[in-house]
Amino acid sequence: MVANASAASFPLKKGADVLLAAGVLTKEQYDAVIKQVQRTKSRAEEVILEQGLMTEGDMLKALAAHYKSRFITCEKLAKAEIPRSTLDLIPRKVAESFALFPVLFDAEANALSVATADPDNLETMHEVALVSGARDVRAILVRPAGVKAGLAKHYNNEQNAFSRLDPQVQTNMRMLGEATQYTTRERLITEMEMKAPPPAPKPAPSPAAPPVPAAAVLKPPSVPPASHPSNPPPGTFPGEAVLEMLNVFVSLIENGRNDLRGHSALVARLVRRLAERVNLPREATVACAAAAFVHDLGKMGQYHLTSLNASEYDGHKLAAQKACDTPVRLLEAVRLPSDTLNGVLHMYERYDGSGFPDSLAGKEIPISARILAIVDTYADLTHNSRNPYRKILSPGEALEVMDGFRDEIFDPHLLDLFRTMLLGEDVRAKLLSNRAIALIVDPDPEETTVLELRMIEQGFEVKIARSSVEALKILAGGEVDLVVSEVDMPQGDGLSLLAEARKQPWGKDLPWVMHTRKQGRNEAQRAFDMGVLDYASKLSPTDVLVAKLKALLSQRQTTRGQRGVSGSLREMGLADMVQVLQHARKTGSLKIRNGGDTGEVHFEDGAVVNAHWAEQKGTDAFYAMLKMKEGDFSFDPTFIPTTRVINDSSEALLLEGMRRLDEGIS
Repeated sequence: MVANASAASFPLKKGADVLLAAGVLTKEQYDAVIKQVQRTKSRAEEVILEQGLMTEGDMLKALAAHYKSRFITCEKLAKAEIPRSTLDLIPRKVAESFALFPVLFDAEANALSVATADPDNLETMHEVALVSGARDVRAILVRPAGVKAGLAKHYNNEQNAFSRLDPQVQTNMRMLGEATQYTTRERLITEMEMKAPPPAPKPAPSPAAPPVPAAAVLKPPSVPPASHPSNPPPGTFPGEAVLEMLNVFVSLIENGRNDLRGHSALVARLVRRLAERVNLPREATVACAAAAFVHDLGKMGQYHLTSLNASEYDGHKLAAQKACDTPVRLLEAVRLPSDTLNGVLHMYERYDGSGFPDSLAGKEIPISARILAIVDTYADLTHNSRNPYRKILSPGEALEVMDGFRDEIFDPHLLDLFRTMLLGEDVRAKLLSNRAIALIVDPDPEETTVLELRMIEQGFEVKIARSSVEALKILAGGEVDLVVSEVDMPQGDGLSLLAEARKQPWGKDLPWVMHTRKQGRNEAQRAFDMGVLDYASKLSPTDVLVAKLKALLSQRQTTRGQRGVSGSLREMGLADMVQVLQHARKTGSLKIRNGGDTGEVHFEDGAVVNAHWAEQKGTDAFYAMLKMKEGDFSFDPTFIPTTRVINDSSEALLLEGMRRLDEGIS
């Protein structure tokens, strides 16, 4: 082997090293590949394919034989549709950080298969197991560019990601058409379960592949913004990266106002979900979320200006009329896309046509503005104590208030869809969550903003303390499930805080993580001696830390225990609840009540193991309850099944149940 490359370049050239050792590449070919790797900093696998030294299939077979792993080509992977529930096992940012993505989850074996260009990276596989909660993580070899394309397609919904990767894939996909975008599990499993054959013989060189076409740039929505003198012409929008930047910057701006802290991030999350429920194109959805982040820029006066209070109160209306185009003027040089511009400029229009600035009515109002008007008002009513009612309303109370203005201020159809979305998501969150409350102890607001946002996105309720004294007051309340603490603090330090907490009954076994820039060996040893779960560097990716926090917390019994969940089948049907409980691998009893009849579905590690309804038992009882659209439910997470009557998988039960419903089988 040639050893003239530095150790730092080893990940880039290791594929060539393996193929040279296997006798698949000649010494001359190897030298040419390494020279190109050093010049372009590309992975050797991609250089080999660009130079036409091997086909993708032959290269992957030879590498898979060395790694003793399975493999899948990009042509096959491009046709696969991976369930959202499987993708959710590894958050997008974590998947990008690890350079892999999940492709298949075997619930019965609790085994997750991931596509990666580095199946021999055991440390990463261990981290994936912690993040996903899977007992077994199985690596499937993919070329490096295939990983990037897979991330783009499955997490970012870029359907042409693989087409841009390989002209041959582009040709094949065009010929196959939409009909071949199959979702059947069997075809994907067949490809991935293929046993790696012995190393392939050295193939004859083939002509170099034509250059990869440039990635398509996202085009702005076709609807032009309303005519306003201050409007810049709409531009293109780079998408997710800009949203991440807006999330951080706007959150830092809002930190100075307790009534609006985190407001825009909350509005953006709900706007995005509602836009997705309306099935807006991805570019329009991202643009709507951008409007949510920037809608309050330059409006930080004494009033928070929502579509509701700007319609009902003269002071708010006058302030909103003066400031409605302020965010657009502040960001004039950015050339925002039309959906973002329209959302901000027309959020104070009224559905009955009596709003401003252009007195638009009904569906004349851009949909981004109608969505923003609903979500911004809801967030103000449920999170801002200075709203017109001078108290924080519950979600139900807020929706009831807004329902009184349907057809006047708000689009009634979008309002109904928003209500359905909120109720279903509330039930889902309760089913999945043990209501974990985390305390972040850190004197620096800039350091904690991103961590706080990521933890909230992952279902944590977050409290902040800027000093040890403030932290002890919060901890003494006994409601905190997890502490994430800096070591360096102006008064005292994180280790002294931990030592004091360990002396108290409420802190003796409290899960604790140090998240710090201080990486001394002595500090880390002291922390572990006092029972911290992890001693993490602030230089590590935040998304990886949050995923580990969730996994670590789920492995321990919190002092608060699990709570039951109840609700209406109108909020979430049995089929949806079965899927939620299955993918969360929950154990418990789901009780169903309809009129005078009652029944139960028993779960063990997410699998349906028993059911009874009236006089029916087993699968018949399950299918009977699956048909119900009315009734109430309650989930008891403390129930432990003692018998297993149903052996079919949850997927099989749901498929059969849907077939019976479609065919009218009782």
